[in-house]
Amino acid sequence: MRTFIGGQEAVSANDFVELALGTPVELWLGVEGESEEERAARLDAARDILAENSTLPDDVSRVAAEVIEAYAPELFNVIPIGRPPVGARRRARSRKGAAA
Repeated sequence: MRTFIGGQEAVSANDFVELALGTPVELWLGVEGESEEERAARLDAARDILAENSTLPDDVSRVAAEVIEAYAPELFNVIPIGRPPVGARRRARSRKGAAA
């Protein structure tokens, strides 16, 4: 089975990412062994792309979340930490007042 996105065939995971982003992954992540000059040029190009497409970070986050939800939904099964639910805080406060 072949998969085409926007008329282009995607044959690997990198192809899917590149077609979803509209840019090669290496533009954002860099490549091993790149020189300082290559890195500066790559980051310059990335800044230009972000300046022209301010919604790209949100689009990438949405695509990543959709992929995780589709292929690894267990990663979204998290237990929130931090403050207890509002009802629990109220019960704790009312117990403190009753003890005083």
